[in-house]
Amino acid sequence: MIHVSKLTKYYGDYAAIRDVSFDVAKGQIVGFLGPNGAGKTTTMRILAGYLTATSGRATIDGLDVFWRPVEVRRRIGYLPENCPLYTEMRVNEYLRFRAGLKGAHGKKQRQRVDEVVDRCWLTDVRRQLIGTLSKGYRQRVGLADSLLAEPAVLVLDEPTAGLDPTQSREPRKLIRDRGGEHTILLSTHILPEVEMTCNHVIINHRGQVAASSSLDELTKEAREKTVVIVESEEPIDTQAILDTGGISRMENIAVPTGTRLRITQEGSQDRTAKLCKLAVENRWRVVEIRPQRQTLEDLFVRITGQEEAAEEAVAAS
Repeated sequence: MIHVSKLTKYYGDYAAIRDVSFDVAKGQIVGFLGPNGAGKTTTMRILAGYLTATSGRATIDGLDVFWRPVEVRRRIGYLPENCPLYTEMRVNEYLRFRAGLKGAHGKKQRQRVDEVVDRCWLTDVRRQLIGTLSKGYRQRVGLADSLLAEPAVLVLDEPTAGLDPTQSREPRKLIRDRGGEHTILLSTHILPEVEMTCNHVIINHRGQVAASSSLDELTKEAREKTVVIVESEEPIDTQAILDTGGISRMENIAVPTGTRLRITQEGSQDRTAKLCKLAVENRWRVVEIRPQRQTLEDLFVRITGQEEAAEEAVAAS
């Protein structure tokens, strides 16, 4: 449904994205992940027809976004990060206005507005001025707008940005519910949002695609490494630990009570029991042995080259 091939965008000498390529199949909900400045918004704007690429190609439903922009826009619902709304209009008025721009008039217009108002939980505020709404409700109005034309593709740029955890629940539920009815490309840097809504993940870093896989595959990859924290009141025989096998890295971290080891284990096998046995055999004065299963967040940090900073934060904890 969405095909992107070697997409590149320069702002002067600065490359916001370089040779970005990915595919989104019909009915998928795809999380487009990346740290700030990774090129997510630039890619979204090109797909929505708001920007032109310097080079490369992008198609939606087989239509080139550069050569056939009007036909493409008829097939997508786009929610930008900072949703522009007419704050002096009431919710009903705004949605009727937007529906008219999208070709819905008369009975069809009333029907579509009623449907999206209900679907986006706006019934209680449909006669209220948009300027008086909270940010959470404004985001719902933007989502309702993107659904008015019953688009085949939804392009959502940071749909829950700035919302508190309670406000974020309903947009996430709406996105999950729309899976299958629409093909959804969802840009975010909030990992729990991806885990709760998406079935495929694309990770962008420094303007390029660093990883693209199903959520299940990425989660499995993340769990192939386990970190075990071993803290003792006295120095530990690290050679004895290395002899247990399956240890890919071991670091000494100074702590006030003695020594802490941060051990990275390869594979899914948990060696905590072996470490406990070693502690007993060597009579280490152990304070703590604690496994930490790697998460999608840890994998994201590793892929985007920020692992060193993350490890420093763990060491300081």
